[in-house]
Amino acid sequence: MEIIFLGTSSMVPTKERNHSSLLIIHEGDGTLVDCGEGTQRQLKIAGIKPSVISRILISHWHGDHVFGLPGLISTLSATDYNRPLEIYGPKDTPKRLELMEKAFVFDRKIELRIKEVEKGIIVDAERFYIETLPLEHNISCLGYNFIEKDRRRINLKEAKKIGIPEGPLLGRLQDGKEIEFRGKRVKPDDITTIVRGKKITVIADTIPTANATILAQDADVLICESTYASDMEDKAELHSHMTAKQAAQIANVANVKKLFLTHFSARYTSPNILEEDAKDIFSNTEAAHDFKRIRL
Repeated sequence: MEIIFLGTSSMVPTKERNHSSLLIIHEGDGTLVDCGEGTQRQLKIAGIKPSVISRILISHWHGDHVFGLPGLISTLSATDYNRPLEIYGPKDTPKRLELMEKAFVFDRKIELRIKEVEKGIIVDAERFYIETLPLEHNISCLGYNFIEKDRRRINLKEAKKIGIPEGPLLGRLQDGKEIEFRGKRVKPDDITTIVRGKKITVIADTIPTANATILAQDADVLICESTYASDMEDKAELHSHMTAKQAAQIANVANVKKLFLTHFSARYTSPNILEEDAKDIFSNTEAAHDFKRIRL
């Protein structure tokens, strides 16, 4: 699994930071979280084909998080993209996408499966699931969890000792099912161990809220907005955003392993002040930058 930051700025992009967008690639399957203006170009610079994207999670409908949608959909329509594109978002997402199609002239040749979501599990795939909870911004806004399902790892040494060959029998054990081999019952626990799935939490624009902490609980990676430094907490509250220190407090309370800050105000030529601000509370913090990649 890999996380690629495609845009780490907030409302105004800078020379170094594009509008908000984040890509999670799990076993070749892409989940795009937000699609700010210029996301297509960021994908091209990162050497990633847009066709890897199977679904888009929209946190909210402020322009810096969605202005890239028409272009991306147009590009996918002009390629050999041969499956439905799933789009999930908060209240009125289907209506807003319908209005977007009326506003722009482009030939859409792909199927869009648009779902308005509010809370709970919204995607339940074979190897992972995605869940959401509402945040507290000045319009409807969602946070998301991308969670790998636990899996079993074969102990090849034990399998060889018993004599089980590679193939369907090992596959059944890996799926947690008993098998019969040479007249004996072999249980999954005999030759497999459970590997806990990784959890990625993405907290978009919000003031500090209980749901942000609930989403982030025990996350391996928390990606959290931190628009301002702590000396601008009043301004953050006025615009329904968080400071870097507030993001760190969530990470600390939620027992997060690693915190990545993003969504920086254009007033900061460098996010170092935000990173140091957060480290006062949560030491394992890093300020993200465009094209940063994280492998899990």
